[in-house]
Amino acid sequence: MRRLLWIIGGLVVVVALVVAAPFIYKAARGGDDAPAAAVSTEGAEAAAGELDGRWVVVPGAEPNLTAAGYTVKEVLRGEPVTVVGTTNKVTGEAVISDTSLESADFQVEVAGVGTDIRQRDDQAHSPSILDAAAYPLATLALARPVDMADLPADGTPATVPMQVDLTVKGTTVSKTVEVTVLRSGEQVIASGSVPMTWAEVGVEPPSLGFVTVEPTGTIDFLVSLARA
Repeated sequence: MRRLLWIIGGLVVVVALVVAAPFIYKAARGGDDAPAAAVSTEGAEAAAGELDGRWVVVPGAEPNLTAAGYTVKEVLRGEPVTVVGTTNKVTGEAVISDTSLESADFQVEVAGVGTDIRQRDDQAHSPSILDAAAYPLATLALARPVDMADLPADGTPATVPMQVDLTVKGTTVSKTVEVTVLRSGEQVIASGSVPMTWAEVGVEPPSLGFVTVEPTGTIDFLVSLARA
């Protein structure tokens, strides 16, 4: 009888662990990641100087640090988890002439994009997914000029639709993205999230049985720019 009770008790524990596994996993890794960086008006001030000129990416300062990466959702036995990968290894420049954004080109080091789990990052950088060794850079470029004449100079942001060309793993796709732009002091700060279906750029989201990555997500960016 005592042996039977031990067996029943053991089965109850196993069932409880199976049911609770997704929640234990989520709690262990801290739940959803913090959202991708976006323009913040904290500490913003009126613009100084002209808007026209050549602007280059700089590291920025809190809370507007330059960063780029991705946001995806994973499902672990039915439990959704939002994953955000990011890096500060971003370079590039923009040119504004007669208050028109004529060009903007940014490069991101793919191998630098990381999350809170090294094993996940290693898989993401592998040949089967992003292939960071063969395609070390992802790029984002303005596809057509944009009128910036109405961009506020008083430290408040504006939302500007832009057509961009995004290149990941050697494949370029054209997208329209709502970009938040802020002039603050001697800097211009911009952020946005480009909606993606990973198959568009030849990326197959991994499915490991107990963890499945959804087929859509976003490529995220925040760039702080200073006059060259």
